[in-house]
Amino acid sequence: MDSNPKAAVNFDLFLNIVESEHGLSMDCDYNSELFDRETIGRWMRHFETLLQGIGADSNQVVDLLPILTDSERSQILVGWNATAAEYPRSKCVHQLIEEQSLRSPEAVAVACEGQTLTYSELDRRANQLARYLIKLGVKPGALIGISVDRSLEMMVGLLGIWKAGAAYLPLDPSYPAERLSFILGEALVPLLLTQAKQMSGLPEARVVCLDRDWSLIAREQSSNPDVALSPDALAYTIYTSGSTGKPKGVEVTHQNVVNLLSSMAKKPGLAARDRLLAVTTLSFDIAGLELFLPLVIGAQVVLAGKETTVDGSLLLKLASSSGATVMQATPATWRLMLEAGWNGTPTLKILCGGEALPRELANQLVSCGEVWNMYGPTETTIWSATSRVEAGAGPVTIGPPIQNTQFYVLDKQNQPLPIGVPGELHIGGDGVARGYYKRPELTAERFVPDPFSATPNRRLYKTGDLVRYRTDGHLEFLGRLDNQVKVRGFRIELGEIECALAKVPGIRESVVLAREDERGVKQLVAYVVADESRKPLPADMRSFVGRSLPDYMIPSAFVFLPELPRTPNAKIDRKALPAPDSANLGSRAAFVAPRNPQEEKLAAICAEVLHLDRVSVLDSLFDLGADSIHLFQIIARAGRAGIALSPQHVLRLQTVAAITAAVEADGGSAPSESEIKRAPRDQYRMHPATTRSI
Repeated sequence: MDSNPKAAVNFDLFLNIVESEHGLSMDCDYNSELFDRETIGRWMRHFETLLQGIGADSNQVVDLLPILTDSERSQILVGWNATAAEYPRSKCVHQLIEEQSLRSPEAVAVACEGQTLTYSELDRRANQLARYLIKLGVKPGALIGISVDRSLEMMVGLLGIWKAGAAYLPLDPSYPAERLSFILGEALVPLLLTQAKQMSGLPEARVVCLDRDWSLIAREQSSNPDVALSPDALAYTIYTSGSTGKPKGVEVTHQNVVNLLSSMAKKPGLAARDRLLAVTTLSFDIAGLELFLPLVIGAQVVLAGKETTVDGSLLLKLASSSGATVMQATPATWRLMLEAGWNGTPTLKILCGGEALPRELANQLVSCGEVWNMYGPTETTIWSATSRVEAGAGPVTIGPPIQNTQFYVLDKQNQPLPIGVPGELHIGGDGVARGYYKRPELTAERFVPDPFSATPNRRLYKTGDLVRYRTDGHLEFLGRLDNQVKVRGFRIELGEIECALAKVPGIRESVVLAREDERGVKQLVAYVVADESRKPLPADMRSFVGRSLPDYMIPSAFVFLPELPRTPNAKIDRKALPAPDSANLGSRAAFVAPRNPQEEKLAAICAEVLHLDRVSVLDSLFDLGADSIHLFQIIARAGRAGIALSPQHVLRLQTVAAITAAVEADGGSAPSESEIKRAPRDQYRMHPATTRSI
């Protein structure tokens, strides 16, 4: 019974406390359109716990007083983290693949562009390479670079490195030479596996060419080399963007990977009959799931070529012709397929991760097949949570954690937070990586002791992700606590881009944002204050920063401002930065309207795709912010409007006027596929946004 009855209250939330000889009585009135009974009840229990804590220790600082009830604390810390499961803790990844090779020697392990390797062939070739590497002096624990195209040779190279007792360091062939030189120099890589066609673009290093040198490699014995390796040995080091202007390497062990693969085999699940279509570049850590999970199960890896991964139409054809039953990709790649006219494949299991999955896209995908939302930072080994997605409203949630993994939502004092209260996600368990290569201070900052584990020396990784628990134990992602962003699944520290822009001649100041459109698609936008006498063109800036940054880190749009907006305390006001439009993107040419029906159609399509009011027929589409995703969208929509474009038209000709003129002339000066393939690095340097790996 209400101890102090009220006829009405004036607030959406009203707490009334009455003291009597029996103690304190509390009642709460609330607006039921804003709050539910369960939430209010939980808050009242928190307040009661807080008051009891104050009574027990009135000298305690408020931040450290208890707020969770015993039952809620047990649920959050123990119940939702009850993920213990057995897995082959004593094995390395390649040993599991060796065992599978004995079970299904003649089954196809890997297929790529018409070529295949059976499990026995893959194992034999990897053994020969391992013995060759050992003969060259590779020791257990060494870090070996690998820079190859997506191919059967890539798979042989990865397994050969492991069988030699070493770990691999993936280096994307499309990375600029300056970045490759930095990584190779810092990592002290004694040897680099590559292909003859990649040699001219690589920094000077001791190399083994998997194609040119194979006649020598093939002379080695094909039996397993006798190399002792423990599960806590390093499996790979992957470099990610760094906030200080330089990339940083994350060290992941075999045990980390084996736990991940064991969990993924159960949920989302994979069987020997499956074919997994692999579309992710090797330098992106999620490729590890695509390449190794099928091989420890006895399934088949179908490797998509680089051109296929950025062309929705080609990807659709490969998914169909290969009989793929599982595919993992970022939201951007799934959008590519939908743009290409994909209506779904009932037998395809859809794994979507790398960045937040927008609800609009999730509902589209659910109508196409079985959808799983994947979440996890590189530092906790690819994926830390997975859940099946159903159609609905509201955000797509994260969780629960995979096997032998724990989630903790903590405040700044490392205290667990109640359901619904935002805090930083900390991840513990068997997926937590060693740390950062040669960065002990950063490792100590981000990998902290686990106060909730009874096992000595366990650590938590501070993700920097702002989340909150929902009542079902899943997490809602609310954003970042720093300037790190995810664009098409790639993790990017905006500070690294800003450091590169600061070196561009003529730029006085710059700041970079990842802007999101109404569909949840992100685009990197650089805001620049330049000297009027030396104002660089967007193409010049792209070329300059492209010397040190990979293509996915180069801004799609450059917005020129007379000055950057500031807060009262003189900090840059990022929220006040304007959205890009055709008036502030930095073109020095006057606007030229379409002059014929073809130009009018294509200009309208380009404006729609790029979210601009209008597009001048003489402006470079890349200067207006176009990237590889936009390119395919323009091509697909132009095709539906009766304008037959090829990627080469847009890649080489760039402007609406030149593209339509070439189309009307039956191809005009558009280059052939062979011309494009002969000069990929030049094309990349000129127009990096068009060749982004997905």
